[in-house]
This record gives sequence, C-alpha cells and structure tokens, in this order.
Amino acid sequence: MNRGRFLPLLYLLPTAVVLVPLFGYPLYQLGLISVFDYRQPQVSGGQPAEFVGAGNYTTLLSDPRFWSVLSTTVWFAAACVLATLAVGAALAVLLTRVGPVPRTLLSLAAMAAWAAPAMTGSTVWLFLFDTDLGLVNQTLGLGGHNWFYDRYSAFALVGATVVWHSFPFVMVSLYAGIKAVPDSVLEASRIDGATVWQQFWKVVVPILRPVITIVVIQSVIWDFKIFTQIYVMTGGGIAGQNLVLNVFAYQKAFGSSEYGLGSAIGVLMTLILLCVTLLYVRAIRRQGEQL
Repeated sequence: MNRGRFLPLLYLLPTAVVLVPLFGYPLYQLGLISVFDYRQPQVSGGQPAEFVGAGNYTTLLSDPRFWSVLSTTVWFAAACVLATLAVGAALAVLLTRVGPVPRTLLSLAAMAAWAAPAMTGSTVWLFLFDTDLGLVNQTLGLGGHNWFYDRYSAFALVGATVVWHSFPFVMVSLYAGIKAVPDSVLEASRIDGATVWQQFWKVVVPILRPVITIVVIQSVIWDFKIFTQIYVMTGGGIAGQNLVLNVFAYQKAFGSSEYGLGSAIGVLMTLILLCVTLLYVRAIRRQGEQL
C-alpha cells in the first residue's frame, strides 16, 4: 500500500475535525426541516411537526414562481460573472502596463473594495442612488427618480455592486498568472510578428486557461448565492421582481413562516452549488497536473 497517497488526508484531518461539525450539523438540520411541514405553530410548540417527505420539494418543483426565480438567479449570476471577469481581466492587463506608483494605488483601491463588507458596500451604493438625497440624482439633475422601481435598472445597480466587490479577486489572480508567463514565450511571439492583441489571445489566454477556469467557477459559486446586496438594496423588488433564490428562501421561511419550504429551497441550492463545486475541484486537480 502506498502510504504517500493518504498523507494529504492526514494534513486535512485537523481542518475536517472543525469544518465537518460546523457545516455538517446545519446541513443536517436544513435537510431534516425540509421534509416536514414546519410552520409557526410547530416552531412555538403548539402543534407537532408533520412529516411530508418529498412534499415540500414537489410543491416547489410544481410552482412556476420557483422556476421563474431560478431562471432569474441563473441569468443574474451569469451576467455578474461575465462582468466581473471582464473588469478584472482589463485591470489585470492594465497593472502590467503602468508604473509602480499607479499599480500600487490601483491595487490598494481594489483591495479596499474587496475588504468592504457586503452590507457596507450595498448601503453606500443604495445611498448614492437614493431617490431624493443620492449623489447620482443630484449630479445628473434627476431629482425624484427611483432607480430601484424598474426591474432591470435595479438588477443593474445590484450587479454593479456585486462586481465592485468581486473584481479584485479576478484582477489579482489574472495579474499573477500574466506575470508568470515566461518572457521567452512572449519574445518568440513578437519575433514571429504577433501583435499585442494576438499575443494576448493566442499566447497569454491559453496559458491562463486553468486560472481562468478556477476564477470563473469560484465567481459562479459566489454570485449564485447572492443575498445581502439584493436584500439590502431592493428587498426583493416591487412584487418580487428582483427575487433570487436566496432571498426567495428567506421570504418563504421568515416572511411566510413556511420553514419547510424555505429549507427545501436551501437544499436545492446546496445541491446545485455542490455540482459547481465538484467542477471547481476537478479544475484545481487539472491545474495541479499541468503544473
């Protein structure tokens, strides 16, 4: 038996001892509640919880509202991922082109955005676009304009906030990858007559493909489970027009006291993100093999 194969598992054991109970027990409780009819009377102890099996899941999967919110969550997350990747990649390339002082200032500004809590950043953006007191309305002369009344403008502002919080991770990761590209490879492409644009797409991007894969999958995981920005800035929107799955689950559980349905949504989200996480782990393993 090759003991070296199990050595990494021993290194992970202390972390597993902490994380498995920390995440395992809440997931167990989430799954347990999702198979019961669990409402306010059951919470208060006035009535016993009724086992319904897959009843909550059947209710959700037969509800057109659930599929509408799931569809909205998918396209919103996809838009955020694409925008984050575009902004992060553009700034990563910019970091390689500017001098030390601008590079340091840009990096510090990006790190400040990354370090800001989601609640703080969402509140700042909400105040900037406030109907009466917002700096944007005052600057543009749009007094009284409500940016969050329209579904798409509200999603655009929330998406901008998400990108503002997320692009530093992409920028730093891609910048490190670009700096790791051998100068000899770039020099050979220049000798062959490649333009800067061709160098980027034909040489740099293929080398960075493992890093890009990891960055994209990580961003998908983050943006698919967005809650704070949507809830703080829109509360789900007028008539639920800005709902995503996390906010939908919150409203079901704590707004309507349908804790079983809310937990079922949480379980379905966990399964979806588990599939994405498996892709993430597979991408990391592939990157390790290439390195």
